[in-house]
Amino acid sequence: MTDSERHEQADDVREFLSTRRARITPQRAGLPVFGGHRRVTGLRREEVALLAGMSIDYYIRLERGNLRGVSDSVLDSLCRALQLDDAERAYLYDLARAASASERRPPTVTARIRPVVLRVLNAMADVPAYIRNGRFDILAANSLGQALYAPVYDSPLFAQRGPVNTARFLFLDPGSSDFWPEWEKAANDSVALLRTETGRSPQDKGLMDLIGELSTKSDEFAQRWARHDVTFHLSGMKRLHHPLVGDLALPYEALDLPAAPGLRITVYSPEPDSPERQALDLLASWTGSTALGR
Repeated sequence: MTDSERHEQADDVREFLSTRRARITPQRAGLPVFGGHRRVTGLRREEVALLAGMSIDYYIRLERGNLRGVSDSVLDSLCRALQLDDAERAYLYDLARAASASERRPPTVTARIRPVVLRVLNAMADVPAYIRNGRFDILAANSLGQALYAPVYDSPLFAQRGPVNTARFLFLDPGSSDFWPEWEKAANDSVALLRTETGRSPQDKGLMDLIGELSTKSDEFAQRWARHDVTFHLSGMKRLHHPLVGDLALPYEALDLPAAPGLRITVYSPEPDSPERQALDLLASWTGSTALGR
């Protein structure tokens, strides 16, 4: 790890801890407040140290970015003091793991989609599905998935470079606000997911290059990146506007592929006989996809 990488890693730890500390009031933490004007909106460092059961000097060391050799019990105490959710807790552990990792850079591993996975993907002919990596590159999609994401595939951004990347489309293609009616939510979630991925894959050069590109070219991205928010996003409702079939509210599940670390399959599956089901059937007929038994 280079000196520059060490400094960047320490900056990530410092900003993450300080932003989590700033959002918690003494009242929320159950601490007494004795008059006077507070110069900080959230907890003071000494208050976090008190809640976590550690010395102020030790907490200052942590917030300065030094997580090397920190025990799980200390991290657990810090998670409780800062009231971290599951995604934030996992991110903090990832940061600590990276700080304590070997200095030797691991070789880059390119996850490949096995033929059996592609067959499963294409067998789901009646639902849109695609496989992506942690950088939001869409590496494979079935026919209905490609049809649903046609505005992304057709973007001029990917005319001379690939693969299709939904984060790049979201922040660099003006048409993304038409495709995602809830653009603010999509933007917040995407940045938080990319931040989460940097904790899991700090040595992923492609990921760091993408973040650098988006930070340089998009103020919307840069502002959100500075928040240091993280999230898990494994299921929910995605609202899209398709140029052919209009507004869609699609339930989805995102499933990790254990045999291909870093890859995830996302499947949209609307209720039978719902307007979304009818819209997907119409989209399938227009694009030549085969829609099976409803």
